[in-house]
Amino acid sequence: MFETPTPATADRMLAAQQHAAEQFGLRATGRRVWGYRGRNLSGAAGPHWLRVVCAEAGTEGDTLWNGPSTSRTLPTAVPRPDLFRIRDWTTEGYAYRAELYAYAPDPIVSPRPVLDEDPGLPDTWWKEMLAALDALADVPPPADREAVREEYLRRVIPQYTGHQVEDVTWSTAHGDLHYGNLTRGPHILDWEGWGRAPYGYDAATLYLYALLTPATAARIRTALAPVLDQPEARTGLLTVAAQILQAQDRTDFYAELASPVREQLAHL
Repeated sequence: MFETPTPATADRMLAAQQHAAEQFGLRATGRRVWGYRGRNLSGAAGPHWLRVVCAEAGTEGDTLWNGPSTSRTLPTAVPRPDLFRIRDWTTEGYAYRAELYAYAPDPIVSPRPVLDEDPGLPDTWWKEMLAALDALADVPPPADREAVREEYLRRVIPQYTGHQVEDVTWSTAHGDLHYGNLTRGPHILDWEGWGRAPYGYDAATLYLYALLTPATAARIRTALAPVLDQPEARTGLLTVAAQILQAQDRTDFYAELASPVREQLAHL
């Protein structure tokens, strides 16, 4: 998903990946999938999927660190790879966590978070995704996990969209539901940041991240109408729009999305 980090970080993480694979009696193979700034590294390990995450020693244990492990409590109706083994260790000032998933994920929908072309997902795929979002939203919002902070959305929505925020309906969300975190299974990957978010936040991400392909976006908007047509979903849409506009100067695909997102704001 992200570029290869600096050589020093890459070497350290590759060594950690090899160590983790050996601990599980496996061998890391295939394409390397890097996380943001090399914070995590994933790839196939035999029939399984191995993910290694790193933090400076003493800083591990936050919500990002524990996201995948705590997500195992979510309903089985939310399709995701089964995390069945975890190993932790610390060396040379860094803490590591190895997560072994039961199988390698299906091909991802897009190599970028946004859609550059129609991925050709069938109606059945969208029905399954809508059911997964409903199952996730039925989970009471956790008190100890925030995908989006209320202080943040109340600040950035007026600043970047010109709209005001009134009452917020909270629900449980994946928190980073873009097309690089979805497979053609479908399965939902990367549960680091799941937690409380305004209702409709995940569906809004799927819709707005498709705006570079207008015909596809229109189809997705229709597929997700049971969520996005709810009045309480407006805050979720405004939050994602504000995040895109806030980051447009530092992220290429957000810069590409900025103009169509502004067009959307006229209808919110």
